[in-house]
Amino acid sequence: MLLQLSIQNFAIIDELRVDFQQGLNIITGETGAGKSILLGALGLVLGNRADSSVLRLPDKKCVVEAIFGSSKKQLQQWLTQNDIDADEELILRREIAATGKSRAFINDTPVTIAQLKELTSALVDLHQQFDTLELGEEDFQREVLDALAGCTEAVELYRSQYLGFARLQKELEQLKQQQLQQQKEQDYKQFLLDELEQASFKPNELEEAEQELKLLNNAESIAAVLTDSVAFLKEGDTPVVQQLKIILQRLQQYKDVHADISNISERLLSAQIELSDIASELDHLQNNISIDEARMQQLNERMEIGYKLQKKHGLHATNELLALQQQLEKELQAVAEADNNIAAKEKEAEQLKLQLEKEAKNIHQLRSKQTEPFVKQVNALLARVGMPNAQLKVELTTGMLHAYGIDKINFLFDANKSNRFEPISKVASGGELSRLMLCIKSLVAERISLSTMLFDEIDTGISGEAAKQVGVLLKELANRQQVITITHLPQIAAKAEAHYFVYKQDEKSVIKTKIRRLTKDEQIEAVAKMLSGERPTDSSLVTAREMVTG
Repeated sequence: MLLQLSIQNFAIIDELRVDFQQGLNIITGETGAGKSILLGALGLVLGNRADSSVLRLPDKKCVVEAIFGSSKKQLQQWLTQNDIDADEELILRREIAATGKSRAFINDTPVTIAQLKELTSALVDLHQQFDTLELGEEDFQREVLDALAGCTEAVELYRSQYLGFARLQKELEQLKQQQLQQQKEQDYKQFLLDELEQASFKPNELEEAEQELKLLNNAESIAAVLTDSVAFLKEGDTPVVQQLKIILQRLQQYKDVHADISNISERLLSAQIELSDIASELDHLQNNISIDEARMQQLNERMEIGYKLQKKHGLHATNELLALQQQLEKELQAVAEADNNIAAKEKEAEQLKLQLEKEAKNIHQLRSKQTEPFVKQVNALLARVGMPNAQLKVELTTGMLHAYGIDKINFLFDANKSNRFEPISKVASGGELSRLMLCIKSLVAERISLSTMLFDEIDTGISGEAAKQVGVLLKELANRQQVITITHLPQIAAKAEAHYFVYKQDEKSVIKTKIRRLTKDEQIEAVAKMLSGERPTDSSLVTAREMVTG
């Protein structure tokens, strides 16, 4: 419930604070004193839009603070989920700077306006004069019927499943679009893959072929060099190896005579052996060098195929071509598997749709069962509040699956028993809409579990017995939850458990709006003034006392 409302520098209000009570809180006062402005200020902390035009003094910021009891488990969970301290009291604050910039706080933690609205939607239902457009909205009508039918949780569960179904449908559509695009590209990709598979390259094949081809192209020159080298080392008139052998033989004659000759002889022997080995290897290489024209042609053909494919795909190595081949294989495999994926998801979607249809039919039955009792209750209440000829009718039709079932709900209204029912927004006046909304909210208030309900001039266009019945209805509503109502009618004001009077006061030539809670005697006097004018008569005082205490 709303415990306290503090306002600074808002519209005609300089500064005030009011402590509200459980039950029925009534606000009265002179026209223009600022009664509705109180609810306008409260609307700020509920997330309503505001700018610098609401500032009483343009160089000073506006601050509105509301304190609520926060014992509800769902509120505590919401605070925890949003990293906001959860205390016994819930403090909402809205600040409007002179520049028009707005800031919002929950328990002194800065929050967005969206967060503020999300939280307060579970705290307060604010019904302002003629603000009854939601009565004609299907969402509101559905929520009313669901609350009375006791299927709100079932609808929420269904809705979460439907959203999953919608996501699955979207995924299916995307898969089909992808498949369509892939099928368009499939033939070309298959052609590219066939080219690569036909080429059948091995890792590094083109690089190795290029190296081998260089060798074959230079085979004749290399063979000539090798032949000359072997001849120089081992053959001819004066082969190097033979010369070294002769030198070594001559030096060995004197190795016992000169100490250093022995060491040099050993080195010459090693050089002779090494050169002899080199000559043998060169001879082996020379014998294995051949000019293979067929091999050269084969290598040239492979390289031509490879270079064309590299150029075609903008690649530079054999292994890059092989990587492309693997990629194409995967993509074509994905196309082949797409049918299976789509078929599996279609089966899943169909099963989920059948489940949703079953649940939607159950919800429809619950709504259908509640329609007639709801209409009877509302029409009975309409008669109580001075609209005996008015009738509400609920049109419930079924159609395709949607986020809330298969039902299309439409509240129709006939104000004069003409038997011509039309959508509420088209045929009901402002006063009729206000009383109709009160009747409906009185039925669903306990089910939707709002902490506080606020009504701004719910009494518009009524008097006498109808006004009395509106008061009774508000009193009954307040037995279940806190109700705050602005009124001009004594029949309603007399039902107050807490009566607040808004007035203007001259302080040093400055007119300021004030509010105070009336005592029981002051309430009786206020009701008497509402009955007979500023100077109540004895009879009006007696009547007022009976109304307040009766």
